[in-house]
Amino acid sequence: MRLRHLYLVLCVLGAVVPYAQFIPWLFQHGLNASLFVQELFATRIGAFFGLDVVVSAIALFVFVLAERRAIGSRYFWIPIVATIVVGVSLGLPLFLYMRQRKLDASTAEPVASANR
Repeated sequence: MRLRHLYLVLCVLGAVVPYAQFIPWLFQHGLNASLFVQELFATRIGAFFGLDVVVSAIALFVFVLAERRAIGSRYFWIPIVATIVVGVSLGLPLFLYMRQRKLDASTAEPVASANR
């Protein structure tokens, strides 16, 4: 299994696992943002995890924006949207997948050119 395929598996897990908890909560409470934030920060350990994810998301956004120039990706915004809609658990592996695809293509290119 190539590394980029592992990143795709992590994308699926990163979307399914958190939403397995969020969807039932959403059906029970609806789109109640204030209740969501209240329950997230109801305990210190919940606040710890919530703030950890926020800081991780900001770090991911900085990383994506910095790397977009290095790898020349036009679709750099997709992992940012995925992070906002689902979370870092999807945004990070999605970005790593996109980055690895670019890296694989760039390392395969000289080999293909040499075989001509």
